[in-house]
Amino acid sequence: MKLIVGLGNPGTNYIDSRHNIGFVVVKALAKAYRIDFKKDSGAFSLSCKAKAKDKDIILAMPFTFMNLSGSAVKVLLKKYKIELNDLLVVCDDVDLEFGRIKIRAKGTSGGQRGLKSIIGSLESQEFCRLRVGIGRPHGSSGTAEYVLSRFNKEEKRQLKDIVEKASDCCEAWVGKGITESMNIFNTRSKNNE
Repeated sequence: MKLIVGLGNPGTNYIDSRHNIGFVVVKALAKAYRIDFKKDSGAFSLSCKAKAKDKDIILAMPFTFMNLSGSAVKVLLKKYKIELNDLLVVCDDVDLEFGRIKIRAKGTSGGQRGLKSIIGSLESQEFCRLRVGIGRPHGSSGTAEYVLSRFNKEEKRQLKDIVEKASDCCEAWVGKGITESMNIFNTRSKNNE
């Protein structure tokens, strides 16, 4: 069984914020599989089960807030008896230009507080993560303010394609594994060079 966790913050104040791109991606996957999220008792999450590429998967969105994501992920792994190498975390990344995605087999948090919480709770960096680029703030706004802001009109126009690409990457990870997913999705497109 595979577990794909999208990171974000619960509540209407955070809907459509840059920080919630992980939620957006797993919601898109659930919609494609025609399944609905339900409260996952004891796991501090909304989750749903699906079948993709002949494999059972669980999609989850912790409602612990970004900075406490680790406690939910730890419970999900234990509850469903999932190994670390069968975990994929989807999150935003200010260090990637807007729209670029990057999947990795392991690594540090890179300053992303949800990943930092998960690494702390699991006491390991040995899990896959898919980072979705939201770019850096322009002008005087700070990073915290920026990640909690909503996408602008031009970004919203591009969002559907970005979410589709990230969803395709999640499905490739389920069906083909991390190495092939990295080979396919970590290359820069000509538009990003």
